[in-house]
Amino acid sequence: MNDCEKRMQNTIESLKTKLATIRAGRANPAMLNGIMALYYGTPTPIQSLANITVPEARQLFIKPFDKGALKDIEKALNEANLGINPTNNGEMIILTIPELTEERRKEYVKQAKMVGEDAKVALRNIRQDVNNEIKEQELPEDEEKRELDHIQELITKYNKIVDEEISLKEQELMQV
Repeated sequence: MNDCEKRMQNTIESLKTKLATIRAGRANPAMLNGIMALYYGTPTPIQSLANITVPEARQLFIKPFDKGALKDIEKALNEANLGINPTNNGEMIILTIPELTEERRKEYVKQAKMVGEDAKVALRNIRQDVNNEIKEQELPEDEEKRELDHIQELITKYNKIVDEEISLKEQELMQV
């Protein structure tokens, strides 16, 4: 049971991480998660190469620890297709986040809902695995039913959390 709940919590954490990478029209260092720059031939996360700050609501400053990495970071940002053109001033890279159009906001909401649906599928797979484990244990019928009901309560609880997270992200995205 503890393993099941831990796996469900990990699914929720993964959902939150994925939702953080969806742009909401405001600067957020999490937008850069997963973007790798070649640093001396090795793919390295940008967060490991530079200090990322948010001086204004719609700007990100990326100041590399090693100025030699500036071009590599800029190239990685261009290849990442963020929809933002990086500006290199020789000291740091400035990302200015453009206003989101209504159409783009709706696209991001769809993307957030797809991420939420993926999380629900992961939760259902966890439930299925645990249900199969319970049935293989050959427990007394009433105890087996109690265990299966407990798993169902957990899945209902975590599905509700997924819905709440998606709803919060949708509100954030649709806020002008």
